[in-house]
Amino acid sequence: MKNKLETIALGGGCHWGTEAVFQSLKGVQKASQGYVASKGVVTSFSEAVLVYFNPIQISLKVLLSVHLHTHKSTSLHSIRDNYRSAVYTFSDKQALVVAKILNSHQAEFEEQLITKRYPFSEFKPSRKQLLNYYYSNPSKPFCETFIKPKLQILHDKFRANIALNRLQIPTDPLS
Repeated sequence: MKNKLETIALGGGCHWGTEAVFQSLKGVQKASQGYVASKGVVTSFSEAVLVYFNPIQISLKVLLSVHLHTHKSTSLHSIRDNYRSAVYTFSDKQALVVAKILNSHQAEFEEQLITKRYPFSEFKPSRKQLLNYYYSNPSKPFCETFIKPKLQILHDKFRANIALNRLQIPTDPLS
């Protein structure tokens, strides 16, 4: 029996970093960066990734924990329209599960989480030359400055969930 993939869309910061984070996890079959819009009140597009994952290999709870810890999920900065802290759901059932998971993670943060749950409406992929940004350009200044710290969080907090064929973990924790 083939395992069925589930999809969730996640927005939090520049989609280059979000893409690299989720590409680096076991159980994530694909992370597609681009722009996501919601149904209802928040219909404008914001940077995000579509994450296709195998729930047998990685749970939605772990994915959301990774998401909350690898972007500024408690910060109402001035460019939140472009970098909305959000989870875009694909069904009413998934929306209820996400709401419970988000609530359960609040205790891990000193400040109030601002991450919102929205119903998914539409996705526009990034330009082809920007896809797989980190793994194509790991030594670029943007990657060094903004993406590697997110991957360090994976290393430090979510080591058991890292896809070792993707993200190499240093043997010396200070390296």
